Amino acid sequence: MVLAVDLRQEDWRHAVATIDGQLHEVRRSSHRTREPATVLAAVRQSVEATRNRYGARLRAVSLAVAGTVHDGHLVQAATLGWRSVDLTTITAGTDLPLLLGNDATLAGVAEARTGAAVAAGTALHLIVGVGIGGTLTIAGVPVTGAHGAAGEYGHLPFGDREQRCPCGARGCWDLDVDGRGLARHLGEPPPADPRRYAGQVLDRCAVDPRARQAVRAVATSLGSGIAGLANTHDPDLITLGGLGPALRHAATDAFDTAYTDGLMTLHRASPPSVVDAAHGDEGSLRGAAIVGLDHLTGQAALAEWVRTVAPTVSG
Repeated sequence: MVLAVDLRQEDWRHAVATIDGQLHEVRRSSHRTREPATVLAAVRQSVEATRNRYGARLRAVSLAVAGTVHDGHLVQAATLGWRSVDLTTITAGTDLPLLLGNDATLAGVAEARTGAAVAAGTALHLIVGVGIGGTLTIAGVPVTGAHGAAGEYGHLPFGDREQRCPCGARGCWDLDVDGRGLARHLGEPPPADPRRYAGQVLDRCAVDPRARQAVRAVATSLGSGIAGLANTHDPDLITLGGLGPALRHAATDAFDTAYTDGLMTLHRASPPSVVDAAHGDEGSLRGAAIVGLDHLTGQAALAEWVRTVAPTVSG
């Protein structure tokens, strides 16, 4: 078994993944505080409880986190407000390997391996939540870069240069395509929970012209940026998750026009299709489970299991 964990801005979820890839005992907990030590201690308690319940059947912990990870650390997470946080405390003192990945990257792995991009050799996945992230996968394997920071698409300068992002840069696309962008177009203060705020604005679209215009502006930015990434990566297919499908479908004409207008001529005859992600809100959790199960079924891990566990089972 693998314990898959998805650590997000406002909450975290975990599930036990069995060798057939199924998720069991999916649970969600809200953060009582965003103080890193407290959040990681709560995750650690779930690791210990799962280990106590399943014993040696639990073979790894796989963590998806909303930020850039490298060498056991969360290097930067603008949405959580964390920098240089040691994540290895989650499994310290145990013999459980800790596998780390960016949440959007792992959601893209899930789409490429078991979701909407299964048939695509080269797939681009984007997820809109608090900002926008994603990954490029080739034959189901994500391109992560030298330091694990590839796919930080929300920090491309596709946005308003007057806006300073929590990451430190100006003009980040993040600030144009989530609830913060909607609030700015509506003349309202930045929301404490951009994801929830965006959902509320989308719910008002049918009866509120101002909300509808704000959504059109954000959908235009989303479509234009995706075109730029299509020009960069030349994918077979683009999958869109999180709030992305709702934003797109609420202003289809604005999105489609911006996407088409932003494509290079060579792509316009047969542009990469943009389709809704299949796994929805579970994408990152499923991707974490897939990476964990890959680890368990790799040659080195199977050899170790035969050496240490199989004799005790057969005995």
